[in-house]
Amino acid sequence: MALRLDDKKALVAEVAAVAATAQSVVAAEYRGLKVSQMTELRTKARKSGVYLRVVKNTLARKAIAGTQFEVVGKSLKGPLVLAFSKEDPGAAARLVKDFAKTNDKLVTTVVSLGGALLTAKDLDRVASLPTLEAARASLLGLLQAPMSQFVRTINEPHAQLVRVLAAQKDKLGASA
Repeated sequence: MALRLDDKKALVAEVAAVAATAQSVVAAEYRGLKVSQMTELRTKARKSGVYLRVVKNTLARKAIAGTQFEVVGKSLKGPLVLAFSKEDPGAAARLVKDFAKTNDKLVTTVVSLGGALLTAKDLDRVASLPTLEAARASLLGLLQAPMSQFVRTINEPHAQLVRVLAAQKDKLGASA
């Protein structure tokens, strides 16, 4: 069923709004997937915070124009599904990679992260990026390490003083 002009404009505006704030995008050819498989992919995308949309390539090019994903435009060929990572840069790549393990008809064609055009071979690298929670935990660990060292440095003279006083007390007690 063909879209009316107003529907096309609304679709382009929706995808453009997502692309303007997304962290990464993965384009994958879905030719040969059954409707039930696409439904399963959409369900997994919603659960993982990934915006997933099948868009005609000409409309997709218009939607990503002026965003960091404009570099992907020339690579959009064939029936593609676009997966945008909203908060976690690796979420879309993980979704497509995991789904493709059991559905070989889903073939990654292009990946973009931070305005850089990457090939389908780079999907594993992007998918291996830490989740937002893992990155936060790692950052917190890095921040806590210097603080722990600082506290140890401050406490060390106090601990030494306590050891010296205890030793002197023992000496006084032994001589008395």
